[in-house]
Amino acid sequence: MSPVRRCSRTACGRPAVMTLTYVYADQTAVVGPLATYAEPHAYDLCEVHSERLSAPRGWEVLRLAADPSMAGPSGDDLLALADAVREAARPIVPAPVAPRPVEGGRETGRRGHLRVLTSSD
Repeated sequence: MSPVRRCSRTACGRPAVMTLTYVYADQTAVVGPLATYAEPHAYDLCEVHSERLSAPRGWEVLRLAADPSMAGPSGDDLLALADAVREAARPIVPAPVAPRPVEGGRETGRRGHLRVLTSSD
């Protein structure tokens, strides 16, 4: 199966570049940039069919132009991703714990969660 989505029009094998969605409540047909995922309630159209589209009488056709800057990740997106990866790879350093006062003895050493106490006698 080809990863390229094809035009939804019958007998058209051209690659899809726009997506058509109907808003029945507003009697509007919206033609916009190709949707990220193929949806059962939307129609993928090639360049030719997206330009020729006409709506029923009384309906409005709203054409949304594709934003060329949204074609791929921007430099800011890539920097944010790199920062997130660096942050996730940074080792977790536990905060220093202040020694708790010990009754009847003095702490002289520590190894992990164990403490060495001396007698106050």
